[in-house]
Amino acid sequence: MNVGVVGNPNYPDLGAFLATLQHKASSVGIKLYTEERIHALWPSGDGGPPPPPLLSQAPSTELDLLITLGGDGTLLRGARLLNGVNTPILGLNLGRVGFLTTAGPETLEWALDSIVRRAYTTEPRLALQSTITGKGSKTPGRVEPLVLNDVVVHKGGVARVVRLKVSVDGDEVAQYSADGIIVSTPTGSTAYSMSAGGPIVVPTVDAIVVTAICPHTLAVRPLVLAATAVVTIQPIPPWSDDVLVSFDGQVGTPIQPGERLEVRRAERPILLVRLGPESFFKRLRKKLHWGDLSDRTRK
Repeated sequence: MNVGVVGNPNYPDLGAFLATLQHKASSVGIKLYTEERIHALWPSGDGGPPPPPLLSQAPSTELDLLITLGGDGTLLRGARLLNGVNTPILGLNLGRVGFLTTAGPETLEWALDSIVRRAYTTEPRLALQSTITGKGSKTPGRVEPLVLNDVVVHKGGVARVVRLKVSVDGDEVAQYSADGIIVSTPTGSTAYSMSAGGPIVVPTVDAIVVTAICPHTLAVRPLVLAATAVVTIQPIPPWSDDVLVSFDGQVGTPIQPGERLEVRRAERPILLVRLGPESFFKRLRKKLHWGDLSDRTRK
């Protein structure tokens, strides 16, 4: 079984955890491949050579599974590295919340055993694909990274409002005056969109959510759209300078005056591995303390 490993090198104990992972994976017949940024953290010498590089010797199409070591951000980065290939992703949480992850260091042995026995389920999660095109351009435009959480249009440089024209399937919704616009998946509805006042959307619902960030009017509320919708966002002059588009909050690109962003459902979903019976609502209660009234005492 070929398993890729993506990790966050900022975790101080990652090297020790990689040594444990390498030993346990070898004992159950798993062949590991590593991303380049954590290659130097793998043990060498008596522990054997580090795993071969992930992309050069084990293309994502040949991987049976991808393990991400970190938090939700590491899992989101792993999803982008797969670039739309339907390889299941198992998130191992080394941080605090890890809402999208399904295991931790204390359950590593159980997780690897479940992988080998195929004793897991996969949740298909809607992903978004973005394209930036120029006004009147005859070319299809530049295709941006696949995202699992959200695409955000916002002002760069000094913090101030931006004016954005938002359309759905070619029909203008409104011209927003706000700090930005978030286009999120159901998975991303528990991330930035939720912080901006957007709704929680159960992952099994096919939908796209459009949420304004600090809109400068009370007549704006989040929109829940059909998953087939194409959302177009275009900066309005003279507010079209220094506008940025961010993808999953990790990578970004400027959108030039006269350009527009089109966001639509990706052709393929991203597959998240789930171990055990934990439900979405249980994760809400456990990791986001949803509906937690334990701080209130009865008098």
